[in-house]
Amino acid sequence: MALTGLFLCLFLVGHLLGNLQLFIPGEEGQTAFNQYALFMTTFPAVKVLSYLTYGSVLFHLVDGIVLTVQNRRARPVSYAVEKGSSNSGWSSRNMALLGTIVLVFIVTHMQNFWWKMHFSEMPTQTVDGVVLKDLYTVVLNYFNPLVNSFAFAAVLLYVSGMVALGFHLWHGFASGFQSLGIRHATYTIWIEMVGKAFAVLVPLAFAAIPLYLFITQG
Repeated sequence: MALTGLFLCLFLVGHLLGNLQLFIPGEEGQTAFNQYALFMTTFPAVKVLSYLTYGSVLFHLVDGIVLTVQNRRARPVSYAVEKGSSNSGWSSRNMALLGTIVLVFIVTHMQNFWWKMHFSEMPTQTVDGVVLKDLYTVVLNYFNPLVNSFAFAAVLLYVSGMVALGFHLWHGFASGFQSLGIRHATYTIWIEMVGKAFAVLVPLAFAAIPLYLFITQG
């Protein structure tokens, strides 16, 4: 869980850096994002990392389910008096719920973008004689209320997924290092500070993208 979770944190950073190009307006942003999408789907090393990412997501999911079941079997009878908030944060007590919400987001996200990119008819853009799949236009149209009647629901789902991801990371980032035995009075406080900043800034940046596209195109 710790290794796959921390690896997926690295994936989030890389994915965010690519997606931030959606803030670039016009043809410049279209070209930059579509070339990024082409690179991510054709460069051999990146394709290997993609398969590693898929495997990490699946392993993280399955291992999370197994751990949840084991924890419940270890304590089949609830405490007579339980004050979870005095011993742990809300996110740490609801990691399974938060992970489930994130999983639903991932499935819908891949259906709307990854699946279309790989298996559906796509608009194209020609740059210096190279024909690119125009994922930039697909993303913009998906969050455009003038084109997609479900754009508001799409933004709401995306933002909800990022809120759940933020809470999931709030506990998961630091606990991943602790699970690996990387815990010391000197630097644990820095790991926790970085983890909390990561849990806020990364999901916030992701959530800002559909909000920006929805507002500016509406």
